[in-house]
Amino acid sequence: MAPYESDDSTGAAQADDELRAELRAERRRKAARYVVPVAVVGVAAATIGLVPALADSGDPDLPKITAQELIDKIAKSDVQQLSGTVKISTDLGLPDLGGLESGLLSGATQGGGDGSSADPTSKLTELASGTHTLRVAADGPEKQKVSVLESGAEYSLIHNGTDVWGYDSKSNEVYHSTAADSGKAEQHETPATPKDFADEVLKSVDDTTSVTVDGTAQVAGRDAYRLVIKPKQSGTTVGAISIAVDARTGTPLKFTLTPSSGGAAVIDAGYTQVSFAKPAASTFDFTPPKGAKVTEGDKAGKDTGTDGWDKGGKASETPGHGSAKGLDKSGFDVLGKGWNSIAVLDTGSKGGLPTGSGSAAGGDLSGFLGSLGDPVSGKFGKGTVFSTRLINALITDDGKVYVGAVDKAALVKAADAG
Repeated sequence: MAPYESDDSTGAAQADDELRAELRAERRRKAARYVVPVAVVGVAAATIGLVPALADSGDPDLPKITAQELIDKIAKSDVQQLSGTVKISTDLGLPDLGGLESGLLSGATQGGGDGSSADPTSKLTELASGTHTLRVAADGPEKQKVSVLESGAEYSLIHNGTDVWGYDSKSNEVYHSTAADSGKAEQHETPATPKDFADEVLKSVDDTTSVTVDGTAQVAGRDAYRLVIKPKQSGTTVGAISIAVDARTGTPLKFTLTPSSGGAAVIDAGYTQVSFAKPAASTFDFTPPKGAKVTEGDKAGKDTGTDGWDKGGKASETPGHGSAKGLDKSGFDVLGKGWNSIAVLDTGSKGGLPTGSGSAAGGDLSGFLGSLGDPVSGKFGKGTVFSTRLINALITDDGKVYVGAVDKAALVKAADAG
């Protein structure tokens, strides 16, 4: 053996490892730009997943009620104060990428944020996969709090009057924004509030939807009715939505979404404990800890801020159930009707996915992205479909993205007609 040969071999191996690590990092950075549908799924799941639900623990004997009466009960519910613990499980069926999955979800949405780890835009997207535990509290339209409990750490999103705070204890970073309109505080509504999401779902009930009462349930020790919503249309990935409604207050306590393909629920989230007593005022107090990095988020957006609440005080909506061709409330072009609605985004980026020409790293990236999606073609040209158990998206080579809770055939048909 030549002198120092082992040292040379070690050095070469280290150089190879460093090169491979850099290529992997570059693939992650580039991939995040092209996983638009995954980002959309993340936002949608974060919003949906915050709605409380829990497995049944008994079927109480309650007076008969019709679906319309139960819908009216939800609409008339005026619960202003509550607190509790929520457990969320989300299974979108995303590929196992060894941690890359969550990185893409947060990375692809950070383009509109400020880079702070406490920014709710990217932080709440992490709820798009796995199981999480949250603490929620509300005291009227001016005070809400959602805390995501992590191993040895906690992330909290707090709305108190004119202030919205996000705090990541792991990084000791703080996100802050204020909201005022003509000198008056905006009426923010926390995306985690069960009634908020139930109201949005029920707005989608039309002649394309079947709504029934399917018995009773007990959630977090409270008697509830089970409202079941099913699409009448074929081609949608949504199988059924079940909402457990508190029999006394009309507050939704349980949300379960099962896909048309069957199997485990895509989303199963809910209260493990709930109280309708007034939370302590200190629950909504927040002062940045000493040494924390504070990022002001007001300049990040005016009409729709990075805090997840739009100027009107409602949770920012995601592409989904529409009623006709045109712009929905999110500003997306919407094709189709009911559960077959498809949101269309024009990225302005021609060429679709990277081909990898000119570099080995690009070639690896092309193969990597190809493994995540299915190539398709039609009158529109060529593109790639990225699929989950709930939301599917088609990215065409001319830079358009078609997203909806529909199957692949429906996306191709929409692109052909578009």
